[in-house]
Amino acid sequence: MNHKICPVVMLAQQLIERRSISPEDAGCQDIIAQHLNYFGFTVEPMHFGDTKNLWAWRGSGEKTLVFVAHTDVVPAGNETLWTTPPFMPSIRDGSLYGRGAADMKGSLAAMIIAAERFVEAHPNHRQKLAFIITSDEEASGANGTSKVVQALMARNEKVDYGLVGEPSSTERIGDVIKNGRRGSLTAQLCIQGVQGHVAYPHLAQNPIHQALGALKELSMIEWDQGNAFFPPTSVQITGLKAGNGVSNLIPDQLHVQFNFRFNTESTYSMIRNQVENLLERYALDYQISWILSGEPFLTPKGELLDAVLNTVQHYCDSPPDILTTGGTSDGRFIALMGAQVVELGPINQSIHKVNESVSIADLQLLTKMYQRIMEQLLLT
Repeated sequence: MNHKICPVVMLAQQLIERRSISPEDAGCQDIIAQHLNYFGFTVEPMHFGDTKNLWAWRGSGEKTLVFVAHTDVVPAGNETLWTTPPFMPSIRDGSLYGRGAADMKGSLAAMIIAAERFVEAHPNHRQKLAFIITSDEEASGANGTSKVVQALMARNEKVDYGLVGEPSSTERIGDVIKNGRRGSLTAQLCIQGVQGHVAYPHLAQNPIHQALGALKELSMIEWDQGNAFFPPTSVQITGLKAGNGVSNLIPDQLHVQFNFRFNTESTYSMIRNQVENLLERYALDYQISWILSGEPFLTPKGELLDAVLNTVQHYCDSPPDILTTGGTSDGRFIALMGAQVVELGPINQSIHKVNESVSIADLQLLTKMYQRIMEQLLLT
């Protein structure tokens, strides 16, 4: 196929040209809205703060399939290291290069073209097809998909299936799909001591010394044993800060940051209670704040997972691995609506890297996969 007239490549190029560094959208959603409006979608902008969001739908059946995507990208870094400018999409050796090609403007383009082809073939589809698109997934996400979901839930919108286009694949398209993700919980801990001269330790209280035992025990706790779908809950201490670099001064505070990746066997309240009981047992003078970025979620075998598995097996030689590994995704917000959620997207080897790219053949295959999933879920 001539890449110059391949619709999914053309749309992906248009999106990559927009320097949409999170939370900027840089006009990407205007392009998407034009496509969706042309094919009979109702498009509703849902902007919150500095973030642009889009909710679009077509049809009015009992079941709703929503495609979940983002238009924002991470910064390109040192642009002189790129073979071609990161926001000037280029095609080399059968691949499309540019920031966001794999994460996730390529799969967003595939979703849109798949929807257009589906509507052309099935203009009277029985069930509802929808999109949630945000310009802030890569940064805080505070005003992104989470806010859209809150607004939709407040007006009793129903979503049954959520397909997230994050780059889930590792070696080939569809070799890995995600049917869940671990939760993410961060703690910011401050241990209070008493400042003093290192030569007079009896007149001070060193918060570093006081905290060492508790931090060691924290790092060694077995929170749970995991289950058939998730590894055990883990904690990593990600930051320690005390003092101001002066060697003869005992600091008055120690700041510690740590993060949990937790499964469905543990809960936020369970982890919080265990940590705070530990700190109390060591008689520490402390303050702690908690940031829950997302609860764990899991989609068991059902209509969506069956449709994705059927699709991958139809186009590929072997079935996919069904995993819950990796960080968080916006799928966690769709799961709050009671929806089945699966992630299927491009190969992730080049994401967030210099010379990010996606195979054009993979984009074309992904478009076919998305269309086949629509056909399985929206025509009955």
